[in-house]
Amino acid sequence: MEFEEMKKVWDTQNNEPLYVINEAALRNSIATKRDKGIHITNVTELLSIVVNLGAGVLILATGMFLLATWMIIIGVVCLAGRVRRKMGEQQFDRTMLGDLDYAVSIADYQVRFSGLMRWNIIPVGFLIVWSMWDKQNSIELMIGLISFFALTFYASGWEHNYYRSRRRNIEDLRKMLLKNDREEVNVR
Repeated sequence: MEFEEMKKVWDTQNNEPLYVINEAALRNSIATKRDKGIHITNVTELLSIVVNLGAGVLILATGMFLLATWMIIIGVVCLAGRVRRKMGEQQFDRTMLGDLDYAVSIADYQVRFSGLMRWNIIPVGFLIVWSMWDKQNSIELMIGLISFFALTFYASGWEHNYYRSRRRNIEDLRKMLLKNDREEVNVR
């Protein structure tokens, strides 16, 4: 049976074209991607804010003022980013394309946020190693700390690449949806 005959049989049996997008499934997929991104972003933001501010205050009590100040600044930057992100949520329509644009926005924010946290490992690691060196701790401890921060930086690259690929997938879905929408308009 040729393709055209199969298509006619499909159309008559199911009363729908062979190449139709299941809109409900697409809407659910977009909502799932959006909600997953929001959840991950909320958790990582809150964790970063609490950990950086809390560690900054605790470290301040030990006398490492430069490290404490850095941690508090990063905590405040994370808090400001969260407030800005929350305020921007209302700009998206509650349509399928609006939800997809919102998912792209969240994914883009996750990429920037994970990049900030990844590169933050370097100054934090440097300040910790420097303060330990200043207190004349053993060379083995210094090597251990440097190795720990190097491995942490390397592992954070995996997380960052995960968010980048997730953003790319959502952007590809958006492009496909827009392309499909333009093709439907041209056919009509």
